[in-house]
Amino acid sequence: MKVTFKNAKLSKFCEVKSSSKKLRARLADLSAVESVQDLVYGKPHPLKGDRAGQFALSLEGAERLVFEPSNNPIPYLNDGSIDWSKVTEVCIVFIGDYHD
Repeated sequence: MKVTFKNAKLSKFCEVKSSSKKLRARLADLSAVESVQDLVYGKPHPLKGDRAGQFALSLEGAERLVFEPSNNPIPYLNDGSIDWSKVTEVCIVFIGDYHD
């Protein structure tokens, strides 16, 4: 899967935090799969509420790696939700604890 970052600061953060085993593993997982549906590790799950349209992978404790589809166009199901099985390009938009 193609992985990009929302901005240079987030990209740099991933480079600096590459010593984090979980972050490194989740980034490798994203790069290794064909679609979001193929993700197995990190308790992959779509988000709701003000983060609807985004997807998260667990890191350490309450920290999450959050991304959204960057396919053009974004694949949708008939009910208007994202068809994650067809999302093959993602943009990482947040790393941290969004529960605060």
